[in-house]
This record gives sequence, structure tokens and C-alpha cells, in this order.
Amino acid sequence: MEIEENKINTAFADAFKARTKKQAVSIIKYLKTIKSNEEMLVIKHQLIKSATSTAANYRAACRGKSKADFIAKLGIVNEEADETVFWLEVIEDLDYKAEQLTQLKQESEEILKIVAKSIATARNNYRHS
Repeated sequence: MEIEENKINTAFADAFKARTKKQAVSIIKYLKTIKSNEEMLVIKHQLIKSATSTAANYRAACRGKSKADFIAKLGIVNEEADETVFWLEVIEDLDYKAEQLTQLKQESEEILKIVAKSIATARNNYRHS
């Protein structure tokens, strides 16, 4: 049973690594289409940092040394994913409306929800192990 569970967890982790990386790349490509003034340069920089950090820190979490380390690193992923949503909302509030922005925001919100649920599940499993 544990071997099957590990295969499922590994498959999910691999798919989620790919998903967060794809989202980071999509955000970078989208930002290339927006003209930059001084303010937008700051926003772009912050958004690129948070989106790429979400993906990079999820990869690091998957290599956690213990369950506690995994949960702690997922906390960082959660913060970065939330920051990504924040910066996308700022761009939206600045009237940069585009179908692509809506899609990026929806995917970022989904990633944030998945990470939050993963933290809750991991904490519950850790307490009961």
C-alpha cells in the first residue's frame, strides 16, 4: 500500500513541479507584452520573483529532509504563491485587462489553493504518524 501511495505522491509532485514552472514561464512571457514605466518595472520584477520562487521552492520542498522540513518549505511556497496572486491583482487594478491576465490569475489562484490544501494534509498526516 505504501509503495502505491508513494507512486501517487511522486506523480503528483512531478506534475505540480511542471505546473508551477509552466506558470512562471507564462507570467514572464506575459510581462514581456506590457510596456514598462518606472512603476511597472518594479511590479514586473516583484511578480517574476514571486512566480519563479513558487516553482523553485516547491522543488526544494519535494527534497525536504523530513516531513517537518517539507511542511516548512511548503509554507514558503504558499507565501510566494499568494504574492504572485497579489501582483497579478495589482496589474489588473491598473487596468491592464487581457484574457491572458485573467487566465494567469486563475491558474495562480488554483496553485495557491492546492498548496494550502497540501499544507493542511501534510500537517494532518504528520500529526498522525
